[in-house]
Amino acid sequence: MLVKKKPPRLGIIGGTGLGQVLTQQTTGTEEDLDTPFGSPSGPIITTEWHSVPIAFIARHGRGHLLNPSSVPYRANIHALKQLGVTHIIASGACGSLVEHIEPRHLVIPDQVIDKTFKRASSFFDGDLAIHVDFAYPFCEKLRQLLLSAAANIDTKVHDSGTYICMEGPQFSTRAESLLYRSWSAHLVGMTCMPEAKLAREAEICYAMVALATDYDCWKPHPGDTDKHALMNEIIGHVNATTENAFKLISQAVMNAGSLLEAKCEHHQALELGIWSDKSEVTDPVLEKYRLLIEKYII
Repeated sequence: MLVKKKPPRLGIIGGTGLGQVLTQQTTGTEEDLDTPFGSPSGPIITTEWHSVPIAFIARHGRGHLLNPSSVPYRANIHALKQLGVTHIIASGACGSLVEHIEPRHLVIPDQVIDKTFKRASSFFDGDLAIHVDFAYPFCEKLRQLLLSAAANIDTKVHDSGTYICMEGPQFSTRAESLLYRSWSAHLVGMTCMPEAKLAREAEICYAMVALATDYDCWKPHPGDTDKHALMNEIIGHVNATTENAFKLISQAVMNAGSLLEAKCEHHQALELGIWSDKSEVTDPVLEKYRLLIEKYII
């Protein structure tokens, strides 16, 4: 049975801070979906925001119960695909690795280095040989949509940056933080991967709003800094940055209508990526991956 195509919808994945805010402020229909990869982090809320159809999910679940290594990334992306999502704007808190990206700044990264090692990074585990182009991990059109909204935000929005995705859930050692700086990276976080890779395999455009909350641990704090005072400072940065990220995404959504209707190269990411002999694809394999590969196999 052919998958019925749904109208295009914008997906929003809320990370630390923004996930809680959007969960509280977003009203709509709660979609409890099942996928071949298990259940998503929680219900997906479908609604309209500025007259644009959206599907929102809190990456870490309600109450922020899932650490980055435990997030069901495959189920989340597959469920969004089921709902007709063609573009995803994701948010994520991170540490800055450079002086000029200050806490409370926002960054729209353009590159990523994947240092995760415990997470399933592909939908296709052993059943099919799929190789997608990932040289440019973020959709440039979607990045430009976010950057065009930056003029209305009362904070610095950096137009590029390399994001290192570490496994976590522990934060970096100082040696790791200094190593990342030596690689000319700008940010370190825990959630961009494999999310962006899976979005590409699902032929969904993906861009991230990174929320800088501190300087990781490469930049020492004064020796007399009280740990509780430091935590309060970081929480203050998270809250302020979350407010700015909400405003940025809101403005971007307001202008997203025409983008949802436009075609993008990432919507054909699997066209040259299926290396398996299509005549050898069994019915059970096709059924498992129908939503992702049907248009190339049938």
